[in-house]
Amino acid sequence: MRPVLHGDVSAAARVLLNAPPDQRDRLCRRMIAEAETADGHVSKTGRLHPLFGNGSLMAAARNRRLAAEPSFDDLQYCRCFETVLRHLIRFRINQKHS
Repeated sequence: MRPVLHGDVSAAARVLLNAPPDQRDRLCRRMIAEAETADGHVSKTGRLHPLFGNGSLMAAARNRRLAAEPSFDDLQYCRCFETVLRHLIRFRINQKHS
């Protein structure tokens, strides 16, 4: 996966905001996996992945409907943002141990 910036996390959180709470973890893992798949494809071929884009989390997120970006006063948005960060931390830890 390409380096993750604030906009990537925000886009993924906005996707999660549209999903039912019990599906957010699975959806987040899927977006991260799609970004990782796309990044590998770009590295090997020099071309965008036909479904998942350039390997960024934002590209994977933008394949879905994004909620309007609320402020951090929105508790659900904060929870979604936290979910994305938690899964990114797990992804990076697992990468180091692989």
